[in-house]
This record gives sequence, structure tokens and C-alpha cells, in this order.
Amino acid sequence: MEHLLKMKSKNIKFRDPVVENVVDKFVSRSNVGFEKYGRSMHEERTGGHKDLAGYLNDVQEELMDAILYIQAAREELADNLVHETIHEVNKASFRPSMYSRSQKDLEENILGVNSPLPGEEDLDYGTPV
Repeated sequence: MEHLLKMKSKNIKFRDPVVENVVDKFVSRSNVGFEKYGRSMHEERTGGHKDLAGYLNDVQEELMDAILYIQAAREELADNLVHETIHEVNKASFRPSMYSRSQKDLEENILGVNSPLPGEEDLDYGTPV
């Protein structure tokens, strides 16, 4: 409850929604940190909970994590590009068998001429009426 009394409030007008979104994320991240550690960054610094070497270590670890995230994102993009390319190649090379037939074969097949049902291949229907 005491930490709520120490909270400040500001009314900020944003001209850029991107900046507003980033500020909102900073506030949210601060809240997560406070819930996790029970103190603000200011209290951590002024209370001697961490020294300069500790902050530098935190920055280094965060930047190393950022590099890993960048690499994972690049690999994800590359995988997606490969899958997209394979899909496009497969789509472009797929031709149903009817495309290899002549126009006459297609027309007869559509009309049902010369297309016996399975098992009827050898049946003789006699002379057409």
C-alpha cells in the first residue's frame, strides 16, 4: 500500500501512437519489475541494492539475450522464406493430368464419352441408337 502512495501521475499528450505504445510498455514493465522485486529501480539504486558493476552486468546479459532473439528471428524468417518458396514452386509446377491431354480428349471426357466406370472397361454396349 505504501508504494501506491509514492506513485506519481502525469498527463501526457502524445502526437505519435508509436511513442505512446512504447511508454505504455515501459510502465507495464516497471509494474512487472516492482511485483517481482518489491521495489522500483530508483529504490534499488538509492538503497544500494545494486552497484555499477551489477547494472553493467544486467545490461550485458540483456544485450546478449537481444542478440539471441535477433538470431532466432532471422532463422524464423529464413525458414518461412524457404517454406514459402517451396510452396510457390510446388504450386507453380503442379499440373493436373487433364492439362496434358488434347482438347478433343478433354471435351470427350467432360461429356462422358470414352469414360467407362470402373469394371466396365470390357463391356460391349452394342450399336448406338
